[in-house]
Amino acid sequence: MDQNGNDPTTWIVMIIRLPSAPSRHRVAVWRELRRAGAVQLGQGSWALPGAPAFTDAVAKIVELVGHNAGEVLAMRSTALDLATASRVRAMYDDARTAEWDEFASECGKCLDELAREIRTQKFTLAELDEEEQNVDRLRRWHRELRLRDLFDARARETNQQQLDACVSELDRFTTLVYATVGLS
Repeated sequence: MDQNGNDPTTWIVMIIRLPSAPSRHRVAVWRELRRAGAVQLGQGSWALPGAPAFTDAVAKIVELVGHNAGEVLAMRSTALDLATASRVRAMYDDARTAEWDEFASECGKCLDELAREIRTQKFTLAELDEEEQNVDRLRRWHRELRLRDLFDARARETNQQQLDACVSELDRFTTLVYATVGLS
């Protein structure tokens, strides 16, 4: 067990077969696998940590595959050796790190956008609404990533600081907008 009570050696392995046509069924299943944080082990085989947090996601994937005329075998699995266990864990951590990198990039874009709006004094309620939606999207994404990142692929404090910077800059922009339109 790790410090969060998760067993890093147990995985849910899914072997999925779907008809080749129509492709929208495969795409729908692929999107759900990605949303859950599954990592691809090979053609048609995916893995998720064996933690209770993933039970609903697996049930949803199994149901989606069945609705799309496919077949799925889902089972709990442990590696037979340390090298395999380390490799699967590294694949999962690499996927989380890539997601956090993308999140950091989007936070940077958000900060750049807010700085540009402040610099050009684009202090409108419509612009504020757009920026609030962007920060809300980042909040939801951050929450989802934290739930999937069972093994802390990247320090939680770094991720939270990036989001906090966006929230802080949005607060500053909000104050400027309200002062400009006479709502302060």
